This record gives sequence, structure tokens and C-alpha cells, in this order.
Amino acid sequence: MKILVVGSGGREHALVRALARSRRTTELLCAPGNAGIAEDARLLDIAADDISGLVGAAQGESVDLVVVGPELPLVHGLVDALAAQGIAAFGPTAAAARLEGSKAYAKEIMQAAAVPTAAFEPVGSVEQGLAAIDRYPVVLKADGLAAGKGVVIAHDEPHARAALEELLVERRFDTSTVVVEEFLDGRELSLLALCDGERAVALAPARDFKRIYDGDRGPNTGGMGAYSPVTGFDAAAVDGIVHEVHQPVVDVMRERGTPFHGVLYAGLMLTDRGPRVLEFNVRFGDPEAQAVLPRLRSDLLELLLAAAVPGGLADRELEFTSDAAVTIVLASAGYPASSSSGDAIGGLELVPGEIEVTHAGTARAGDGTITTAGGRVLNLTALGPDLKSARESAYAAAGMISFEGMQLRRDIAESRGDAELGDELELERLDG
Repeated sequence: MKILVVGSGGREHALVRALARSRRTTELLCAPGNAGIAEDARLLDIAADDISGLVGAAQGESVDLVVVGPELPLVHGLVDALAAQGIAAFGPTAAAARLEGSKAYAKEIMQAAAVPTAAFEPVGSVEQGLAAIDRYPVVLKADGLAAGKGVVIAHDEPHARAALEELLVERRFDTSTVVVEEFLDGRELSLLALCDGERAVALAPARDFKRIYDGDRGPNTGGMGAYSPVTGFDAAAVDGIVHEVHQPVVDVMRERGTPFHGVLYAGLMLTDRGPRVLEFNVRFGDPEAQAVLPRLRSDLLELLLAAAVPGGLADRELEFTSDAAVTIVLASAGYPASSSSGDAIGGLELVPGEIEVTHAGTARAGDGTITTAGGRVLNLTALGPDLKSARESAYAAAGMISFEGMQLRRDIAESRGDAELGDELELERLDG
């Protein structure tokens, strides 16, 4: 089968690698891709949000399946446009993608599905927002897409007012609504499930690290690393979350006439009152995909094809290796407030073959040199019999690579109790 993967980041490179392992894959295309993906797939010079261009390319190339990586083309209706031309795609329709495109809508669906989440209230002005706050700290979220950076944890009224003004007056993320949400304390967890419109089937759980600096300090990023599996979160716990969170949402979406096909990503807080949903995403996580997909033994292409058909995942059981995976993200100078491009990357040839190097923000210069071309640049994923050995291998590989201003966290999957889990409170300014 000829497969087109849409996107240009580390997630898409991980998808390309996993799809290449399928016995049914005959050719892989990627639009627009990056320098690393170019080694594993044929690139098409089409932006990920160019809906008409992608549909035309899928038609012209006689693509059998389009796998959509990023959220923007999903929210903008790429799957709908492909379906209108009879082209199979993996991902939700625009109507179903509202689960990520609007946090207020996601909260409405959670209420309808009786999914446990934080208390909330959508507001449209600074004064409404302040009136909705009954205690601090409080979480303030831009309603629309914000690349994982439209969230503020405010400790007091001055902080809350400044954040609300930035979101609703300055319109940093082009939103007219902010969700004022109860602050939840606990341990974070990412649990993704493949959905076929009727059933949700969980992938292996993972934990990611969103802040730029060690100890979960500094502004949010798209993700600075991840690991899988998550210690203490066994199969029974996974099944419980799917039963309580994913499946009820799939049921409500089907009942409303907007069946959910694709990946339903639940960002969870494990509190002393039980799990609570922080947010839903409608695509593979980044960098969670880089940590989870290398552990997948089941044929990814078969699973994605099944998910595109109503009820196609019935009786499907996913198989994962017992190995642990740790992913380290290498970011460019200035990230997340800005990024540096054109810096030569050295040491890639030194990384052992057993380390999966997935490219995110990279390009190839005229002389063949691989250079930085964005905020998050590379991902290094190591497998090992346990998290400690996988972590050591991943960091050893990271030490072989260099580029100007390279940033990485040194505490991904570090065994130091709950310090890694983001319990520390800190005002997060919207500077990313």
C-alpha cells in the first residue's frame, strides 16, 4: 500500500518509521517532511495545512491511506476533504476534531459523557474571568489551538488579571474565550487510544515533560521528552481509564452524529480523588509517539486501516514489547520563545544504530549538511530492559550530538519520586 503521512515533526518521523515496519507498506510519502524523514520516505513539497494541495497530491499519487499527524489540518477538515474524494484517511473529521480545537467544547462533551475532569467555566472577558475564580491557584486556558502553550497557572488575582488580558485583550492565541479551570494536583499521565467510531483501544501509557527546564521549571513547550511504560500503571489501570474516559467520549460522539475515528489522546492528572482529564488531543502526542511507537509489536498500518472503518477495531488487542523507552528532545537556541535555524548539527553519524533518531526541525543545506530548522530539532529514543538502562542509553546518544545553543532537559525519566511529575506550582507566562 502507498501511504502519505502529513506533517514535518518528530511525531511524523516516528509514524513513518513504524509504518515502514508493516509488511503491507510498499511506498511511503510525507508532506512536507524534513531532512530526516527524507531518508525514509519520498517528500512532497506541500504544507501540512494546504488542504487542497494535499487532496490533489493524494489523488495524483493514487495514495491508499493518508495518515494525518498534526492537529491543524484535522481541525481544518482535511479528513473531510479526502473522504469527499473517496480517499481513505486516518484521523477525525473536523466536527470530531473540535475535541482539541475548542477546550470549551471538549468540556461540554466531558460533561455529557460523565468523564471526570476539573470544575470549569468558559468566560469571554477579563472581568467575567476574575468573577469565575473562587480560589487560587487557578488554571486559565485559551479556548482554541495554541500548540500546547496557551495555558497559565495563576497564583493570585494580579497574575490572573495579567493572563486574562493577554489571552482576551491582546489575543495572543486568537481566541475570544478562556476556560477558567480548577487547579488539580497529582501526577500527569498521557494515555492515547485508537478509536474506530465505536470502540477505543488503548496504546501503552506514557509520561511527557512539557516545561523547558529541569525540575519542571520555565515556560511550557511542545514537549522536551517522554517515557513509556509508566511505573505503577498496569493493564488493569489502563483498562479502567479507557472505560471511564475514552469509551464514554466515543459513545457520546457517535450518538451526536460525529463518530470519532483516529487517536483520542487523554492528558490526565492522577489525583487523590482518582484520574481527571486535563485535555483531549485528537492525534498522536509529540513526543509520546516517539516513546510509544518503537515499543509497538502490532502492525501499525493494520491498526490504522481498522480504525478508519466503523467497528474495525473489534476484538483487536495491541501488543507491546516489555522493553522501556525513553525519548530525549534536543531543542534549538531560544526555544520556546523563539528558535534558531541554519545551525549545523554535528555527531549524527556517531549515534549507535539501536538508538532511534527522529528528526523534527531539521533541513539539509546545499552542501548536504543537516541543520536546525525549528524549535524542537531532534528526538533520541532508546529501548532497554528497564527505564534506567534506556535513560542511560538515550543520554549517552544525546552527548554525541552538538549544535549551537542546543537545549535539553537532564531529568527525563529520572528516578526521584514525584519531583518529576510537575507538582511544583509556578506562574507560566505565555512567552512561547
